[in-house]
Amino acid sequence: MMLAGCGLASGSKNEPVTVTVTRDFGSEHVATVTVPRKQSSESMKQLLSRSLRARVAADGTVESIDGVPVGSRQRWFRYVNGTGSTSLLELTNVHPGDQVWWDLHSDILTTTARAVVGAYPEPFEHGAGGRRLPTTLGCGTDVDAACKQVAAALAADGVKVANSLLGTGSGQDSLNVVVGTWKEIEGELVATLVDHGPSASGIYARFTDGGAMLQLLDAQGRVVRTLGAASGLVAATRDTQSEPTWLITGTDAAGVTAAARALTPARLRRRFAVAVSGSDTFALPASFRTPVR
Repeated sequence: MMLAGCGLASGSKNEPVTVTVTRDFGSEHVATVTVPRKQSSESMKQLLSRSLRARVAADGTVESIDGVPVGSRQRWFRYVNGTGSTSLLELTNVHPGDQVWWDLHSDILTTTARAVVGAYPEPFEHGAGGRRLPTTLGCGTDVDAACKQVAAALAADGVKVANSLLGTGSGQDSLNVVVGTWKEIEGELVATLVDHGPSASGIYARFTDGGAMLQLLDAQGRVVRTLGAASGLVAATRDTQSEPTWLITGTDAAGVTAAARALTPARLRRRFAVAVSGSDTFALPASFRTPVR
């Protein structure tokens, strides 16, 4: 089993950096630019200034990007390789291959950037701080097909995983992927965060009826849809001490398999989290619009 904290080189030193800008939890794409990485050290503030038009206040608060200003009860949230970052721009370095995602959205329920799935195969490919992180895969019972699907998807992106027992975690310096029905994984720490709502997890969904129903929430935390059997969820979150844990879960084994099949860049691109039911993929937070297919 791979040891936590043994970071690996994440790739070529010449890999460019990609900066993506969206609004309203990724629902509106503003800009994406790929820029060569400077050979010398560069801060996130310097990267933002040379890649996009941005206005940053003296205290480091981002006021606008590419001409899009902050509105009432909004702020710019930053995710680096899919992991939320709140560190000061001038004190955070850019690393080869980094995927930097800025999203302007409401801070009514979420004031802390946690993790998103929309940069997949990040954070598994480049990790954090310029080093690839060990990845552990914990699978529940009766979800063998889903577990194999997830392992194959990660392997296709060159990610080696170490199998772990469900519920044992992966350490603070490792990425963890949990595959199982909600009823089985509900005791996991990150599942507890989900149970406490978007303000705790950043995930706009919750399971009810003992895990048999999946409620999709809007940006205000209101229930928009309720999905039943064979429904799944792909989401990521983290506590204040650990690297992200990814949840590939569902109302039942069929829902977990559906979620595992959604683990592709095309279905997750620029999504904070997704729910799946049949051939439908719902971006989260949810709306009354038709699902993204």
